Amino acid sequence: MDIRARLAENGITLPPAAKAVANYVPVVVAGGMAIVSGQLPLAGGKLVVTGKLGDGVTVEDGTAAARACFINVLAQIEAHVEGGLDAVAQVVRLGGFIAATADFAEHAKVMNGASDLAVAIFGEAGRHARSTVGVASLPLNAAVEVEGMFLLR
Repeated sequence: MDIRARLAENGITLPPAAKAVANYVPVVVAGGMAIVSGQLPLAGGKLVVTGKLGDGVTVEDGTAAARACFINVLAQIEAHVEGGLDAVAQVVRLGGFIAATADFAEHAKVMNGASDLAVAIFGEAGRHARSTVGVASLPLNAAVEVEGMFLLR
């Protein structure tokens, strides 16, 4: 599996890893796992989607936001794990937080933006367990936040 080739096939250039903005670290490596803190849909230092699903933010916009979040998860692994993305043996779990109205019910479709990209980049090793939760708000008014757990080689 050539991770760099799969990134290129998907039109992805990893951005610099975002710095922690509070009292946490972006990645913890423990027990053969890399646990990546929640990442926002930043591109070029700016949020690509803000607001709430069900209130002006479409499912398509939310899906793009989840994809952007997962790209930032990958950037954190590349920056903070010895061996970078080549050290990933399996995407174990993704957690998605979707800022949404109380009546919004398509969280799973939104989170597929991250999940589909995990499989596109890592193949069968990208298939993972997942939780997707609707929330009242997210930092900086982001529409989506994604965290991840990865088994390392």
